[in-house]
Amino acid sequence: MIKKLFKFLFKFFLWFIGLTVLWVLIYKFVPVPYTPLMAIRSIEGDKNYKTLHDWVPIDEISPNLKLAVICAEDQTFLSHSGFDRAAIEKALENNEKGKKIRGGSTISQQTAKNAFLWPDRTWFRKGLEAYFTLLIETLWSKERILEVYLNSVEMGNGVFGAEAASQYWFKKSAKNLRPENAAAIAAILPSPQRYKANPPGPYIARRTQWIVRQMRYYGPFKLEKQEPKEDKTKSKKKK
Repeated sequence: MIKKLFKFLFKFFLWFIGLTVLWVLIYKFVPVPYTPLMAIRSIEGDKNYKTLHDWVPIDEISPNLKLAVICAEDQTFLSHSGFDRAAIEKALENNEKGKKIRGGSTISQQTAKNAFLWPDRTWFRKGLEAYFTLLIETLWSKERILEVYLNSVEMGNGVFGAEAASQYWFKKSAKNLRPENAAAIAAILPSPQRYKANPPGPYIARRTQWIVRQMRYYGPFKLEKQEPKEDKTKSKKKK
């Protein structure tokens, strides 16, 4: 009986690995048409709820938005291998103190969650997120990870992806976003159902200006591996 159970579990494990690797490989080349979060939001929404989503290649997304989300969400994206150890340790430390903190998850982790999983804080789901993060970091390029992220992340109530968000908030294509527009969209990412990119409230207006400053400090956007840069705001506080 025990031998049969182990045999079943071993076969299940092999099938799980094989199918998930195949899934990730397919999404390496094929646009992600629909995500679990889109389905959840659609089920939870009322009869007037509508999902806005329009996949566009990364070359049709403004470098301003690529830079804005990196500055806002994950400034070590181009140098880490999927996980930001310092951010995770800080998040755990603050959780132990009962403080709320965002920023523990990298863009790679968020992409894994958005494309393959569902929003949940259980250890099981976080474990799957880590697994899929390792897969996409191994099988995809940084450019592909950012492309999937920018096309699948929630950027408003029922608004998913850069093109839909650009049209919804600023009535323009994602490739035509100015730095201030891009920063405003990036500013609402922590709570896209709660905040507005246009017109912004006081908090989003302040955060937008902070992101714009970070974009200027970060410099011209190049999608290649580079050494992590120190947050200019933090470095000023240390002096």
